Amino acid sequence: MINTTNGMMSPSSSTSANNTQSPGLKTYFKTPEGRYKLHYEKTHPAGLLHYGHGKTVTQVTLAHLKDKPASASPPAPPSTYSTGGVRSAAARLLGSSNGSRALSFVGGNGGSKSVSGNGRIGSIGVSSLSNSTGTSNFDGKGTYLIFNVGDAIFICDLNTQDKDPIKSIHFSNSNPVCHAFDPDAKDGHDLLIGLNSGDVYSVSLRQQLLDLGKKLVGAQHYNKDGCVNSSRCTSIAWVPDGDGAFIIAHADGNFYVYEKNKDGAGDSSFPVIKDQTQFSVSHARYSKSNPIARWHICPGSINSVAFSTDGAYIATVGRDGYLRVFDFSREQLVCGGKSYYGALLCCAWSGIIDNEMMLNSMDGKYLLTGGEDDLVQVWSMEDRKVVAWGEGHNSWVSGVAFDPFWSPPNSDGTGENVVYRFGSVGQDTQLLLWDLEMDEIVVPLRRCPGGSPTFSTGSQSSHWDNACPVGTLQPAPSIRDVPKISPLVAHRAHTDPLSGLIFTQESVVTACREGHVKIWMRPGVAEIQSSNSEALLSTSSKDKQSGRVGGNSYKQNNHQV
Repeated sequence: MINTTNGMMSPSSSTSANNTQSPGLKTYFKTPEGRYKLHYEKTHPAGLLHYGHGKTVTQVTLAHLKDKPASASPPAPPSTYSTGGVRSAAARLLGSSNGSRALSFVGGNGGSKSVSGNGRIGSIGVSSLSNSTGTSNFDGKGTYLIFNVGDAIFICDLNTQDKDPIKSIHFSNSNPVCHAFDPDAKDGHDLLIGLNSGDVYSVSLRQQLLDLGKKLVGAQHYNKDGCVNSSRCTSIAWVPDGDGAFIIAHADGNFYVYEKNKDGAGDSSFPVIKDQTQFSVSHARYSKSNPIARWHICPGSINSVAFSTDGAYIATVGRDGYLRVFDFSREQLVCGGKSYYGALLCCAWSGIIDNEMMLNSMDGKYLLTGGEDDLVQVWSMEDRKVVAWGEGHNSWVSGVAFDPFWSPPNSDGTGENVVYRFGSVGQDTQLLLWDLEMDEIVVPLRRCPGGSPTFSTGSQSSHWDNACPVGTLQPAPSIRDVPKISPLVAHRAHTDPLSGLIFTQESVVTACREGHVKIWMRPGVAEIQSSNSEALLSTSSKDKQSGRVGGNSYKQNNHQV
């Protein structure tokens, strides 16, 4: 049952409440390392949905606000801030939630409760016992889920079991469709929001949480009223170590490079694109212009973009079905290729987290793509081609991500990683987990003209024919030429088509296109959370009792002294 006094589920009633809301869905799924359990859900207030709901697909972003510096004050216009290094890239691109610091238990009203931790797990779960009455007590830190539904952006506290958001931001003229967070933007604007109209805003997440209104505060406005590009924003990303640079991808096949320290209304004009089928880069003519560059990628929509963790490469996938990988600083096409069928919708880079230092090892060896062919494709940057196809979805694949926190059983964390865990979600409502073992994968040696391919096991690099030349886009491969892998787990996670997937140190986060988010705790974490919850409630009860009796005892002791 749900506690109607404070609107929160008690730990013991979480499962039954979730079953009530999602009939027929299991609240756990099994993996070789144990059970992942549904811990709680986040969603939007049903009564606040605008008529525009359904026109956009929900996307989810994880945002971790670090401790607020003592001298910090809410910013107005943005200024120059440098983004961090390896750790920031890991958090931004791979779903890291807290780096090496355990999550604090931040209540819905911003009050922080610390609970004695148990290492890297057991840091999410115990809810504040006070009701959410506003954000005026927000203490400047915490971990949040940001997701769009209809004409609004909703912000939820990841560390509480409250379903309803603690903050909503509404847009009057257009719907938000994409967003990105920079965890190392210091005191400046760290949240980007792209709209269906093409408009883009940069804001301070901390400043939004401090404000009690439902409108953006202290926002910088870019591409106002479509003055640079009037087509829909499709994807948005901060440039790793980019000193506040970010990119906005649009439905017309272009993406633009902006600098947040420049005026969003700066004059920018670019030459007419003569050949829509050819890749080209144009730079602004004036030093004060913003955006500073336009990249024309493809004739149709760019559906998603992703930077490698070191920021050296950027991958794009589009309506034309092609993955393209570019050297970002050199502005050159490195490699790419076509899907088996239809458009590509999502992409993600591989990366590994050092569990001791919580740093990304800058793997960047593989890319995942998913799309309308129902396949998850694994691309090798070394070979510059597809090295595996994942078959398991029954509809379009809408989200893919590597799990940088997972390591093979009995692994000591040393040596080169040869097993990768990744996940995918699709419009078939399924979450799939996959293990990619590169030393055991069956790969085609070669294919004789008119004949069948021969196969062998081992490192794909030693068996494929020579790697594709740099700058070459590969045609769609034959289905007989690509090794197939099957999912380790197939779990129907939601009743509606899925649209987002994030891996954190303690959990897996899934989102459906209708704006419902679920947090699945990793094996062992839920048990520790239950133990911590019982201990906290027990301590709270004892404190109340000792508060009544202990006061008299304290006076008696003082009197005796």
